[in-house]
Amino acid sequence: MKLIPCIEMLYKAEHPAFLDRFRAAQADGFDAVDTWLWRDKPIDAMVDVVAETGVQVSSLCADPRASLVQPAEHATVLGAVRDAVPVARRVNSQLKGAGPAARIILASGFSVPGVAEAEQRANIVGVLREAARIAADGGVELLLEPVHMVIGGNLMAVHAVRQGLDIVEAVDHPALRLLADVYHGAVSGETFAQAFADRTELISHVQVADFEGRHEPGTGQLDWSGLLPLLRQRGYTGAIGLEYLPTLPIDQSLALTRRHLGL
Repeated sequence: MKLIPCIEMLYKAEHPAFLDRFRAAQADGFDAVDTWLWRDKPIDAMVDVVAETGVQVSSLCADPRASLVQPAEHATVLGAVRDAVPVARRVNSQLKGAGPAARIILASGFSVPGVAEAEQRANIVGVLREAARIAADGGVELLLEPVHMVIGGNLMAVHAVRQGLDIVEAVDHPALRLLADVYHGAVSGETFAQAFADRTELISHVQVADFEGRHEPGTGQLDWSGLLPLLRQRGYTGAIGLEYLPTLPIDQSLALTRRHLGL
């Protein structure tokens, strides 16, 4: 399995200039990177640096973020997907052979007090079905990311890997897959075995960070020795995204990560 660094976190200390992180990733042997929101990024320059380095953009986030739970925000969600599709197709377009489109990441938004869980789930499934049709028409894949975050006492509606798998399964569209972030799963109380017990074919990307602290594997409480063997056993063939806050200089951080992941 190959590794994909998230350059919103990795390389940031050594390379404050965003585009320089592509070059640093190339120098370390990576051929793809993950990013977050795109509207504040120099897209023309990103196209150029992808062509220069051969380091493609693996993913970017729908921008602006909006709630999948609340119908009043669904038009914003769908507009964000429509706007992101041509960007996702463009960023890698100058690679030899016109590289694959970047995938578009969505999170659920926060649960709504006083609204039944079944109604919230139905709202999420409904808007994701429409979003998946938009993405499919543009030749782009959507990734639903469960995120464990609490603001004002409200937890994200989809915060655990198994919840996310339930949603992706219910939407039942090939343009929607799951981004399984094992850090958020750990915060939600999931073990690796619980998170990846089944339906791994619905997972298109796995991201890692240790718990607690969200730093590199080997700095927290998680036993990483079983993750990759479990994923291989379950048939996962995708990449492993590095979305953590480094505690060490990048060369040492990557070495520690590789050692604990067994890569």
